[in-house]
Amino acid sequence: MMPRRPAPIRMAILLMLPLLWGGIKASAGDLTPPPSQVLPSDDEIRKILVERLGAAEPSLGIAVGIIEPRGRRVISFGHRKLGDPRAVDGDTVFEIGSVTKVFTALLLADMVSKKELALSDPVAKYLPNNVKAPERNGRAITLLDLATHTSGLPFMPENAPPFNEPAAARYSASDLRRYVSSYQLTREIGSQWEYSNVGYWLLSEALSARGHQDFEDLLRKRVLLPLKMARTDCKLSAQLEANLAIGHDSGLQPVRGIASVPIYSIMPAAGGLFSTVNDLLTFLSAAMKDQPSSLAPAILTTVTTRRPTSGNSEQALGWTVFSPGSDELIFRDGGTVGYASAIGWDPARRVGIVVLLNQIGAVDDIARHILRSDFPLAQSTVKTHSAITLDPKVLDSYAGQYEAEGEGTFTVIHESDFLTIEAPADWGLPKIRIRPETEHDFFAAELPVRVTFQTESDGRVRGLIIFPPRGQKGVPAKRH
Repeated sequence: MMPRRPAPIRMAILLMLPLLWGGIKASAGDLTPPPSQVLPSDDEIRKILVERLGAAEPSLGIAVGIIEPRGRRVISFGHRKLGDPRAVDGDTVFEIGSVTKVFTALLLADMVSKKELALSDPVAKYLPNNVKAPERNGRAITLLDLATHTSGLPFMPENAPPFNEPAAARYSASDLRRYVSSYQLTREIGSQWEYSNVGYWLLSEALSARGHQDFEDLLRKRVLLPLKMARTDCKLSAQLEANLAIGHDSGLQPVRGIASVPIYSIMPAAGGLFSTVNDLLTFLSAAMKDQPSSLAPAILTTVTTRRPTSGNSEQALGWTVFSPGSDELIFRDGGTVGYASAIGWDPARRVGIVVLLNQIGAVDDIARHILRSDFPLAQSTVKTHSAITLDPKVLDSYAGQYEAEGEGTFTVIHESDFLTIEAPADWGLPKIRIRPETEHDFFAAELPVRVTFQTESDGRVRGLIIFPPRGQKGVPAKRH
């Protein structure tokens, strides 16, 4: 993610929100490439990977794939899990989180190219009877609104319990349908960009109904098979599972896949795919027009159809475009409870990149640094956290509300023998449990979030600093 003030820190399902790139003014084949840019050597890239994983290498693995005029190469470091002697490689399977949205948008674009629907169509035209799309001031949500995150729908359903609570297991697709059907939009449709997993779920409901198939089957048939992505799917076959790199949380503990988290398992279109570096390079080859593809017209639609976001970027269909114009980059990253991913390409220089890691965090800085050497690498996010036990009175002293200027209110609650923190709504974070590492320092295992409580000399709590995902600076908040 581009360096910016941390809010809003919308995280695509822990799918760590990508405010990245997605689109070009003309097809890659129409652009005149500038003088070739020399990308880092394999040794230089491997050094970056070694530094990123550090002592966590026995448990973690990271793989980088590059496609350039002279061909492809894969550079990797680490292992699939602790005790597994197999090194990660181009065929190792990872969850790819919100990179899935690129393929959901491509399915939409393919149906548009075949005249089965239009981007301007109201989504309500295709929804099954058990789902109602919200409207506002007589304006209906269109398929384009959903694909560009301008529908006005929230990041995640507000009626869902925290994903790490037992109650989350009872949240169903019926609950989500009822939530969307009764949702009251708070702003005009199409007026503002706001990242929305709910929006991509609603989009998939419409595509599935129009295509007369379950979303996963439709995606497999119309996108993955034509692209020859045999190691990419929403479900783990025996072959894919045998090559899976086990995901890890921020404390380096193994975690189950995102499909096992009930609230996310019902919205695979937002972040449910597994894939490999080699498969994603195959996709990039088609996107960059290095290889012919029947989906070429649809791919072009995904990168040239855009709406503004904030800053120097535009939202395309699934992609985000950085520096729109002659120097633009087309990019997408993602994250889940145990993985981080990034994919993108520079259409003018005709170079592309894939980076996959089996730990929650972010790898977009690595991808962008390799493509553009002036983009800085973040400090290593691979760290091991260990929880300690604190006196309940200490935990109770931290409970309360904390106000951050320009951000909103953070609410800390003492529940049983732990604390939870709820961020302002536009941060897009679920209510999460934070664990003590010291008397004042807490961490979230499921997200790369840290909290430090600040006290006076007499022990009174005066505030906190929250360190959000993506390595931004800490955000101070004063206690009410």
